Amino acid sequence: MEEKKLSERESLELISKMISSTRKRLEVGSGNQYLYWGYFTSILSLAIYLLVYFTHNSIWNLGWFLMFAFWGLMIFKNKGRNKDVVTYSDKVLSQVWMVIGWMFVVTVSVIAFLSYRNGYPCWILMLPLSLMYCGIGSSITGVIIREPVAAYTPLIAFAFAVYMLVSYFLTRLVLLDWYLYYAISFVVMMVIPGHIINRKAKQI
Repeated sequence: MEEKKLSERESLELISKMISSTRKRLEVGSGNQYLYWGYFTSILSLAIYLLVYFTHNSIWNLGWFLMFAFWGLMIFKNKGRNKDVVTYSDKVLSQVWMVIGWMFVVTVSVIAFLSYRNGYPCWILMLPLSLMYCGIGSSITGVIIREPVAAYTPLIAFAFAVYMLVSYFLTRLVLLDWYLYYAISFVVMMVIPGHIINRKAKQI
């Protein structure tokens, strides 16, 4: 069977169609991961902030583990969703976020081990680290689907993450305001880009 060679124009058109198809899959009707994760995480962080602030009880920080329950729910939801054609871009994005998810699992495991061994919990470091992980994943996604807003807004989250890590290193203090920074970061790097992607996807 003779292999058909694509011209430069045909190759660009094919790549453009793949990107458009991948962007289309991110719209709300198909399960916009940006919006789901952005809204859930922002609301969760704000809820934990308010609960800790008004009750003065850090036990509410256990609510952060709901992130893993939500992750499992999203995996289950996406498996039950039918897709017509899976493009290479779809596969790349899936693998990128799978790696990001396992980065969370490894980080939690290491922090749990060190907290148990040293008798001193350091779970608060999950906030800046997870901002970095999600920021990297969001930026890569934005680059793949050629959406500048999604590619560059995670820099805001990265700046908050660096601020948290440096301030903790210098003062060994953890401020409750970190939870608000966390919520703001997810609104900026996921909720806003999610709505923009959704609007553009509907126009395709």
